[in-house]
Amino acid sequence: MARAGARSEMARRRRDAAFGAVWHGAWLAAVAAAAAGLLLLGLSPDDPAILALAIGGLGALAGAALCAFGGRGQAAAVLVWGFAGAGACHLTGGIAGPLAAWCLAPAAAATAFRSRDLIALGAAAALAAAAVSAFDSTLLALTAANPAAVPWLSLLALATITLGFAAGLVARQGAGRRDEARRARAEQILELIEGQPLFFAVLDRSGRILSAAGSVVAGFAPRHMEGRSLGHMVAEAELPVLAAALHTAAQAGDASLYAAPPGDPDGWLEITLRATLSGRIVAAVRDASGQLARERRLEAERVTAEQQNAGKSRFLANMSHELRTPLNAIMGFSDIMRQRLFGPLGDRYAEYAELIHESGTHLLELINDVLDMSKIEAERFELAIETFDARDAVSAVLRLMRGQADRVGVNLRGVLPITPLQAEADRRAVKQIAMNLISNALKFTPRGGSVTVTVQGRGDVLELIVADTGVGIAQNDLDRLGRPFEQAGDAEQRAGGSGLGLSLVRAFARLHGGDMNVESAVGEGATFTVRLPVLGATTEAEPLRRQG
Repeated sequence: MARAGARSEMARRRRDAAFGAVWHGAWLAAVAAAAAGLLLLGLSPDDPAILALAIGGLGALAGAALCAFGGRGQAAAVLVWGFAGAGACHLTGGIAGPLAAWCLAPAAAATAFRSRDLIALGAAAALAAAAVSAFDSTLLALTAANPAAVPWLSLLALATITLGFAAGLVARQGAGRRDEARRARAEQILELIEGQPLFFAVLDRSGRILSAAGSVVAGFAPRHMEGRSLGHMVAEAELPVLAAALHTAAQAGDASLYAAPPGDPDGWLEITLRATLSGRIVAAVRDASGQLARERRLEAERVTAEQQNAGKSRFLANMSHELRTPLNAIMGFSDIMRQRLFGPLGDRYAEYAELIHESGTHLLELINDVLDMSKIEAERFELAIETFDARDAVSAVLRLMRGQADRVGVNLRGVLPITPLQAEADRRAVKQIAMNLISNALKFTPRGGSVTVTVQGRGDVLELIVADTGVGIAQNDLDRLGRPFEQAGDAEQRAGGSGLGLSLVRAFARLHGGDMNVESAVGEGATFTVRLPVLGATTEAEPLRRQG
């Protein structure tokens, strides 16, 4: 914005200088034409009237040259017009002579420059020229000696001064409208600036504030900071950082920094610096104490939460042996009792032993899931990479899960390739992925439905696809699947698991460099696809054979 404003101001000055040059050129042409006419009437070149016109022409020529030098050149041109007007009047009879109106030439020139600041100078120069001419009127009697020149010179003086004033006033009116529009725009911009919680300042390269506007920031009011250094707004320890930022802004065009205000170690100011075409620097200062305090509080809370979560994960990972050892004993003794290895048991005791064994199995599965997830979150889970046929791992899971499928009345079938799929992966993790996906599909598939497990290779990617004809998954549940302890379905379905199965599937897949994808809609079943880049060699799509 500042650079655009500077370019606009430079263009305006060029237009004003061009108009002043044209105005003076027109005056010079009129004077030259008048002099030529008088010479044709018989006046000699050394006649005072011709000399007076020559002085007026020199004033126009000097004004055209000086207006190109900006405000000072235009002021000099107005003074030259004062001398030219007085000299012309002196040669033509003073205040009573035909060129008396040229005493007003300085004022006309001031209006032609379209500068409000030159009007007062032009009026003073015109008054001085008129005073000099008044003295001349008592001494000179040129008009009596050259009666033929009087009407022509009077007409020329009145015409040039009238047209000059008219042209200057019209130009001044247009410039006034533009000035008024600029003032209105400046007032709007100032109102906008003052409505922002920012302190704006224009600086020189040393950091001294030349002008300031905006709001009070950290107790510093813009009207009190003009003429002072921007360094007064920062603590003494921050001065080297501010100096470096000012140097960077002057060299590179912009810079920014955070600095503490003096006397407030907990406060923070955000200072943005931008260089302008004129070599100055515009600074915007904002109180960032509240924002930084919130960011620090959120960061501290995040670190605390991560530490607590990591501590929980480490605790559970370290408790693996302590949790599994007594549970294995419970399951072992209950298995001995339900198989009656040491003698017969009553029917009720045998039933209790069966229930203890089933509960222990379910609890062991839950503990294994929790421990695996804790190890993954604690980044302590290590894959045991080996080379094996992926079909064998999935087939083993299908055999294990077929009994559960039969109990719930669901048709479980596998679609596997005829040729081997040599994978370099963690065999237990691959089996766990297949088991969790199949168990999840059986839980959500009603009696009479089907679950299809497909294993195939595409290039170096092993694809494991588990599709069911179950109740499907709602869109809001799809967004949550794969997060630890998140479950889908109704209350009865959620009661059947821990919410860790799918999160473990996704975690195991990502540990292998792959991922899990879900496609489902309510009432249309669900398809879970796990892609693992673990095949040892590029594999084309193989013919498939069905199991079950």
